[in-house]
Amino acid sequence: MKSSQHKTTEWSDSVTLTVSDNKPRPVLTVSPSWLSPGASVTLNCQVEHPSAGWSFYWYKAVPDLSEKSSSYELLPDGSGTAQDSYIIHGQTHTAGYVCRAGRGDPEYHTDHSQPKFVWSADVHSAASLTVSPDRVQHFTSDSVSLTCEGNFTEWRVRKFSEDGRLYSDCRRMTGSTCNIYTSKSDTAVYWCESGSGEFSSAVNITVQNDGNGPILVSPVHPVTEGASVSLSCSLRTQKILSNVFFYHNDKLIQNDTRGELKISAVSKSDEGFYKCQYSGRESAQSWMSVKADGSSSPVWLIVGLVCGVSLIIILLLLLYRCRRTNSETFSFTYHHSMKLCSEFNMGNMGQGTITLYPH
Repeated sequence: MKSSQHKTTEWSDSVTLTVSDNKPRPVLTVSPSWLSPGASVTLNCQVEHPSAGWSFYWYKAVPDLSEKSSSYELLPDGSGTAQDSYIIHGQTHTAGYVCRAGRGDPEYHTDHSQPKFVWSADVHSAASLTVSPDRVQHFTSDSVSLTCEGNFTEWRVRKFSEDGRLYSDCRRMTGSTCNIYTSKSDTAVYWCESGSGEFSSAVNITVQNDGNGPILVSPVHPVTEGASVSLSCSLRTQKILSNVFFYHNDKLIQNDTRGELKISAVSKSDEGFYKCQYSGRESAQSWMSVKADGSSSPVWLIVGLVCGVSLIIILLLLLYRCRRTNSETFSFTYHHSMKLCSEFNMGNMGQGTITLYPH
């Protein structure tokens, strides 16, 4: 009878297993960063080790000033989507977003991502941010005031710096105004958040690090189509300069003795990056945004209503007369009246007698 023999192998190499209480944190990206009229916003949520089985959750960040942070509200149909992207339509104002992921049964969730923001430059009535002095570019050690405006008692100014850091507190906040003495690190996007969860429009601030170089003086907020705007070049020691070169999207557009670039009636084609050059030194470039004139739509609506009502009245009169006259007379009167209506409306539109002022 054979005896059983037990054989063993050599020991394997050791493996270290680490168990961590820290949950993984996904990375959220937002595209585009700046809103344009009619554009949709796409959110993408990326986990560190992507694999099958993840579900994704999408949230709107709501300012919570008492906690110096934000609370999260689930977006419509944003619970447990199979896709790692989410599209938002109709977003018009500055907003913050957050995502997280989950999988398994019971479901294991990651931490929430860091909030990411989509910014709108358009000023709206609920909340707004004004900058004094009203320009994008500033010299180092300039005194700049950022003021939050709206029907709210509590505010905070937020800052998203060039290196991707988000700051929640203003170093010198007095009431609704944040006062800064500019340094290079203050180059950033700024906006206001109210205690009621409202976001203001966002502005770019650029700090010129070259003490001897010029800055471009350009408006912080979008310029309305049809309005006039002036851009100029300035030194720390000399505010008014002459013989300045102005560039639009890196193309030279003015080179003469004037120290100012004046656009009498701004159009959408004037939107873009601008910079100036003086004595061989260039300023940084700044984006000038152009927004549609909100008064144009009511003008066309009024003109259309006047013409439409006029045509209805004329047609009713013609129908009444049709019973008393023959078809030849009707045809002549109708075409003659249509011509009069057309001439009347074209004449009024040409005169531009209706004037609406943007608020």
